[in-house]
Amino acid sequence: MSTSLPTQEQLREALHTVIDPEIKRPITDLGMVKSISIGDDGSVDAAIFLTVAGCPLKETLTRDITNAVSALPGVTGVRVELDVMSEQQRRELQTQLRGGKPEREIPFAQPSSRTRVYAIASGKGGVGKSSVTVNLAAALASRGLSVGVVDADIYGFSIPDMMSVQHAPTKVGKMIMPPVAHGVKVISIGMFTPDNSAVVWRGPMLHRALEQFLSDVYWGDLDILLIDLPPGTGDIAISVAQLVPTAEIVVVTTPQQAAAQVAERAGSISKQTHQQVIGVVENMSWLQLPDGTRVDVFGTGGGQAVSDALSRLMGTAVPLLGQIPLDPQLRESGDIGMPFVLSHPDSPAAKALLATADHLAVRGSSLVGRSLGLTPV
Repeated sequence: MSTSLPTQEQLREALHTVIDPEIKRPITDLGMVKSISIGDDGSVDAAIFLTVAGCPLKETLTRDITNAVSALPGVTGVRVELDVMSEQQRRELQTQLRGGKPEREIPFAQPSSRTRVYAIASGKGGVGKSSVTVNLAAALASRGLSVGVVDADIYGFSIPDMMSVQHAPTKVGKMIMPPVAHGVKVISIGMFTPDNSAVVWRGPMLHRALEQFLSDVYWGDLDILLIDLPPGTGDIAISVAQLVPTAEIVVVTTPQQAAAQVAERAGSISKQTHQQVIGVVENMSWLQLPDGTRVDVFGTGGGQAVSDALSRLMGTAVPLLGQIPLDPQLRESGDIGMPFVLSHPDSPAAKALLATADHLAVRGSSLVGRSLGLTPV
């Protein structure tokens, strides 16, 4: 018995199941299907537009198209021919992805945004702020949330290595497609600097870089965006307040009292920028020995001290969201680019990070920094 050949509609339906690995939408919705046809012998020819020449994920796209079409009854083979979008097609795609909105708009600063933005801050370096950011992002993504990370530590970028980002961002015209690692969309200046070279910029350049990360990157419909701030209260912290006034602050500190005092200053900047401090994370809280004994390597009480001080300063409760114990494997996981919450989910440190992420796993519109349209009586 002969098997009937798929119709053009069935071929298109098969292609509709193929998701662009960078944009995360069906290729049929993105205008990427140039043509598709089937011969009398069941062989299929699919011509596909790549967004840019040299697309780093073209092999993935070719494989997914081949698998999707080959699954149709009657198909004996699939040949995928790759072409490249014209400049006009790219402009149309950019307009489509922006929802018809103008360029240079920061979606997270719009009243309609439902993305929760958390700026991860610390008073000083060396408290594990970036490690906390990476693991919170992976923990949130593992819960099914759409998560992005902006590595705003321009001088001391480390997020790409800690998340093992495998390829550079793809540019579609002026729009940047962020790489995805462990289910998290990531952008960092480290993806644009060759050979680990130093970034030597002053304030205006830092502001411009952050603005581009927020407006020119195609983030899609994020539930949560984490911004890994540089230590202290410098230009970037002020720029975040200006560009995304609804961003909420998470302060990372250690148990050491001296570190806690510095962390208070990092949190107190929100008083001047009218942002909310959502909570405090105490990292390196203790070292647990094999017999269960806890060793307070860096002292005790720093996280609670910061929580209490910021609660008094802000006039509202600033909770201690979590205490993360020391674990040498957490550092090792960062070195190999594998978030600790994914590689060792049952360890005490990972459980503490996962519990901390639960406090942040909320999608919704914050009222912080927004006009409510109320008139005093």
